[in-house]
Amino acid sequence: MRVERLTPDLLDDWLAYFDHDAFADNADWEGCYCCFFHMDEDAWGQTTPERNRALAAELVTKGELNGYLAYSDEGQPVGWCQAAPFLSIPNLACDRELLSDDAGLVGSIVCFNVAAACRKQGVAAVLLEAACDGFRAAGLHIAEAYPRPEAEGDAANYHGPLALYLRAGFKPRRQLVNLTIVRKALTNGEE
Repeated sequence: MRVERLTPDLLDDWLAYFDHDAFADNADWEGCYCCFFHMDEDAWGQTTPERNRALAAELVTKGELNGYLAYSDEGQPVGWCQAAPFLSIPNLACDRELLSDDAGLVGSIVCFNVAAACRKQGVAAVLLEAACDGFRAAGLHIAEAYPRPEAEGDAANYHGPLALYLRAGFKPRRQLVNLTIVRKALTNGEE
């Protein structure tokens, strides 16, 4: 398996993954295209899969929707992780419950999607490692994520399961009503 940072050059692969594989077993979410964190609540309630696809393509082209795409040994996309600096993800940057004094140092992991046939094979762990490496390379000091400890099933665990983060060295920082904020220091002396 190889992992690539999403760039405009990989847009066709990313769109093909979301068009055909990402939600093959979850029709309720098939039109998301990872736009949820880039729209306000009102717009999200009024959108369509076609609008989301077009918006996602525009955001990827502009470098505003970021993350990592996992490929099988055969060269097919099999997983996705949306990961970017906290302040560059609109719905995080305006969320007062999530905003912290050190937000400019934080890289956020907000979404995982692994093709049904490839789950439970370590794809998410490889994507998480790539996200942390990417944050480190970008000069960010902290990786942060928002798992839902009570989530049941793959779809409900789209933030990534808490156990995934704990195995990767993340530590719980704060408990909110329906999610746990977890963090991992990417440099010495940070928490």
